[in-house]
Amino acid sequence: EVQLVESGGSLVQPGGSLRLSCSASGFTFSRQAMSWVRQAPGKGLEWVSTVNIAGGTRYADSVKGRFTISRDNAKNTLYLQMNSLKPEDTAVYYCALPGTSNRGQGTQVTVSS
Repeated sequence: EVQLVESGGSLVQPGGSLRLSCSASGFTFSRQAMSWVRQAPGKGLEWVSTVNIAGGTRYADSVKGRFTISRDNAKNTLYLQMNSLKPEDTAVYYCALPGTSNRGQGTQVTVSS
């Protein structure tokens, strides 16, 4: 059974930083591309970033240059380093398996002064 557990969300001031983590189990982590998606209040799911099995990365234009996705295959863990946070980054962040409905329970990120 695929399990994805996010952590690291918090309340942070604009311009601040956070690092999200996603612990994965139930599948061969190193052989799967992984993504972060988010859902802001009252809006639909928005793709944020993807890392492939070779470590290649892609980002939504809204986060490019501010967020960094990475993975540690030895720890079965996905990360999202978020810098220069803006109020519009406020959302529940989920890690997900691309092309499937598998995602975690989410972690809340609130950017506010």
